[in-house]
Amino acid sequence: MKLVIGLGNPGTKYEKTWHNAGFWLVDYLASESGATWESSKFDGEFAKGNIEGTPVVFVKPLTFMNLSGKSVAKFAQFFKIEASQWIVLHDDIDLPIRAVKARIGGGHGGHNGLRSIMDVTGRADFSRIKLGVGRPGLNEDGNPETEVSSYVLRGLDNNIVEGFLKAVVPEAKLRLKDLLKR
Repeated sequence: MKLVIGLGNPGTKYEKTWHNAGFWLVDYLASESGATWESSKFDGEFAKGNIEGTPVVFVKPLTFMNLSGKSVAKFAQFFKIEASQWIVLHDDIDLPIRAVKARIGGGHGGHNGLRSIMDVTGRADFSRIKLGVGRPGLNEDGNPETEVSSYVLRGLDNNIVEGFLKAVVPEAKLRLKDLLKR
């Protein structure tokens, strides 16, 4: 069994922000597998499904990004799923917008959701699917137009969210398929 964890922030205020790209993808994957989200448990929501013949527990921590580890640790313990069987879906500002990259293990790269998971669980050997959301643009002085936190938490238009998902889902599913074999 695998734990597929989408990172994001709860609530309508954050629903359509770059920081919720992990939520968008895990919602899509759960829906495609026919899974339905169960009531909140362990500071998050979960759904049981199947991807390519592999049983999966989809998880959305509802603790806000910076405290994601609290929820992930509880789900992993309850379902008895080792870190090597976790696949974390998250936004990544170091990748160009709509780029997708998979990685096994490594550091948090400044991502507070990953940092929280590593701090709480003491593990970094889980897989990740990184969803490129790009960086804020630069002004004429070569400085960022806005702070990174403002960039990833700014509200987005429905068309941007839908276009993003349409672009990343095929590549993300290919990466996920490879990670499910691990």
